[in-house]
Amino acid sequence: MKVAIIGTGNVGTALGGSFAGAGHEVTFAARDAGKTQRLAAIVGASAVATPLEAAAVAEIIVLAVPYIEAMQIAHEISGSTAGKILVDATNPLRPDYSGLSTDGGPSGAERIATVAGSARVVKAFNTLFASVQANPGLNGQTADALIAGDDPDAKAVVAELASSIGLRPIDAGPLTGARELEALAWLNIALQMRIGGNWSSSFVLLGAPDKAIAA
Repeated sequence: MKVAIIGTGNVGTALGGSFAGAGHEVTFAARDAGKTQRLAAIVGASAVATPLEAAAVAEIIVLAVPYIEAMQIAHEISGSTAGKILVDATNPLRPDYSGLSTDGGPSGAERIATVAGSARVVKAFNTLFASVQANPGLNGQTADALIAGDDPDAKAVVAELASSIGLRPIDAGPLTGARELEALAWLNIALQMRIGGNWSSSFVLLGAPDKAIAA
């Protein structure tokens, strides 16, 4: 698959490296051109100057930047993402890390969808820390990739992408399900902050019904 990774922070680096390692054609785009080029060289990917350029050459675009930036970028590239899959891997955290900025309203993914034109928005990978995204078997057990979206075909493609890097994809329903996924991600983050943990915890759905396993 041709995958564009927007962002070269912990999440972008981890997912981009895993996707490239699984044989996917990865293109990075980020503000720091030097860092983007160095990262691309390390993982065997390509680098371009802008998210718009990355979106133009990709089938799947992964937003791996802070949520506010993700909203802006989704709008900026909307003219080049018609029919393409736009994966929201972000979490709409408050600046002071006291919770989610979207509490009581639509999820971050739903809000991104309102500015993303006709892109097929899928929420995925946001419940996993970068350490697990980079090494899905880190804790000696296959971690789950919870996936929410309104387009079944788009979710199936993202499920295949998740499987290719060693995750178990779980269909979490329509895009409104992103509200629960973001809340789950916040729980994981909050627990790590409170206990001073190692930032490698992840969730596995035990006894999941067969129809929930996306691939």
